[in-house]
Amino acid sequence: MKQSRSTRAAWIAVSAALLGLAAPLTTSVPASATGPSIDWGGCEGSGLDPRQECATVEVPMDYADPGGRKIDIVISRIPSDKPAARRGALLMIPGGPGGSSLNDPSGKGQKLPQDVRDAYDLIGFAPRGLAPSTSVSCGLDHGDLATSKLRPWPAPDGSVTENMATARRTAAACARNGGELIRHISTVDEARDIDRVRAALGERRLSAWGVSYGTYVGAVYSQLFPHRTDRVVLDSNDNPDPSRVSRAWLAGHETGVEDTFPEFAKWASAPGNRDRVAETAAEVRPLFLRLAARLDRAPIPWPGANPEELNGNVLRQTMLDSLSSPSRFPTLAKLMLAARNGTVPPAPVAPPEPVLQNVAAVGAATLCNDVAWPTSAAEYQKGVTKSRTEHPLTAGMPRNAMICAAWPYSPRQAPVRITAHGPSTILLVQNERDVVAPLSGALKLRDALGRRAVMVTVDSTGHDAYLANGNACGDRVVSRFLATGERPNEDTYCA
Repeated sequence: MKQSRSTRAAWIAVSAALLGLAAPLTTSVPASATGPSIDWGGCEGSGLDPRQECATVEVPMDYADPGGRKIDIVISRIPSDKPAARRGALLMIPGGPGGSSLNDPSGKGQKLPQDVRDAYDLIGFAPRGLAPSTSVSCGLDHGDLATSKLRPWPAPDGSVTENMATARRTAAACARNGGELIRHISTVDEARDIDRVRAALGERRLSAWGVSYGTYVGAVYSQLFPHRTDRVVLDSNDNPDPSRVSRAWLAGHETGVEDTFPEFAKWASAPGNRDRVAETAAEVRPLFLRLAARLDRAPIPWPGANPEELNGNVLRQTMLDSLSSPSRFPTLAKLMLAARNGTVPPAPVAPPEPVLQNVAAVGAATLCNDVAWPTSAAEYQKGVTKSRTEHPLTAGMPRNAMICAAWPYSPRQAPVRITAHGPSTILLVQNERDVVAPLSGALKLRDALGRRAVMVTVDSTGHDAYLANGNACGDRVVSRFLATGERPNEDTYCA
C-alpha cells in the first residue's frame, strides 16, 4: 500500500514528490539511441536533478482494444553516470496505489551506490490515471478525502453502517466523474504499461526496484513477462493472495501494528525522550487505547484539519501512519501528549486538493478493479467485530468495508496468480517489523515465487527497507545484486 516518502498503507498514497509533479515541457529534444519512439525533453518541477529528462509514452487505454483510444504515460530518466559500464534501465516502481516515481531518479535514485548508477539509466513514471499522465478524479466531497475516512475505520461502537454509506457515496462519485478511464486502471494494466515503456526505451529486458504496492506490480510484471525482466528487487512486500489481493493487504495491518507498536512503546518511554509519553513501555499501549476511547466519546475541535476534530479514529490513523518509520514516531507521541492535555497541535498541512482527488481516484480504481469485494454489510460487520476483539489497536478497520464494497464495475480480468515459473532473477528485501507490509504477508510472496527468488529479512523497523528503514547489511546485499547480479545462495537474515 505507498511512494517516495509515501503513506501507502491500505490504499492511498500521497507522496511529497507529488507536490512538485514533473511533466514534459512543450519543446523536446530528439530521442537518443536508447529508443526510437521516445522524445526526451525537460521536466517541470522544483528541486530536480538538472540531468533528469521527461517524455511521454502512448499506450492503449483498453488492452482488449489496442487500436482504440490512447492515453499518455509520463516517464523520466537520468542516464547512466558511466555509459561504458551501462547494463540497461532500472525502473523504479512506486507504492500506493496512487504513488508516483516520476521524481525518483532525482530523489531516492541518487542514494544508490555509484556502481549501480553507473550500471543503469534510472527510470521513473507516473502510472496511468495519475497526473501528469492522463489523469482521473472522482470529485469526492472534501470530507471524504480525509485519510481517516478513506480508510474504513468503524464507528466508535464498531458499527459499519456509516462505512457502507460512505462506500456507496464515494463509489457513485467515481462512476459519475471518473469517465471511461477509471474502469481501466488496475495492476495488470500498469504491468502492461510497463512493458510498453520497456519497448519504447529500446530495452530487451528491464530491471526494476519496486517498493510496497510496487512489489505486487513487479511480481505481476515478472509473471506476465518473465523473459523481459532482468534484475528485480522487491522491497517491503505485499501478500499476493489472488483470492483477496488488496483485502489481504488491508487485513495485514492487524499483524503489522502488533509487530511494530512495541518498538514505538520502547521509544516513547525511553528516559531523556523529549516526547516521552509514559514511564515504561508496558504503559504505552493501554494509554493509547484509553486516549482513543476518550476521543471517541469527546472529540477535540481541530480547526484546519480534515476532519476538523481530533477523534479516536484520527488518533488511530495517525498511529498507523507514524509506525511506518521510526522517524515518524514523534508525530504520534506529540498527538498523544496533546490529547492527554485536551489540546491539539497545529493542523497538518495537506497536499493541494486536486492532488488528493487524483491520488484517491487512482487508489480506489486499482483496488476495486483488481478483485471483487464483498457487498454484504453483515459480512463486514462480522469481520470487524472479531477483529476489534483480537486486535484492539486497529479497532476493526482492517476487516471493514471501503469504497470497493459498492464499486459499480466488475473486474475485467482475474487477478494474476504469482508462481515459480520464470527465470530466477528476483531478490526480496523485507524488514522484520513493517506496519504496512508485514513479514507474514511478505513470506506469502516469497513462497509463491519459489525458486525464482531469494529473500533477505532485515532486523529493522519501518516500511521501505532498502536505503531507507533497513540496515547496512541488507543494503549491501541489494546493492551488490543490482550492480553485479550476485545474490545469496539461500534466504538470508540481516541482524
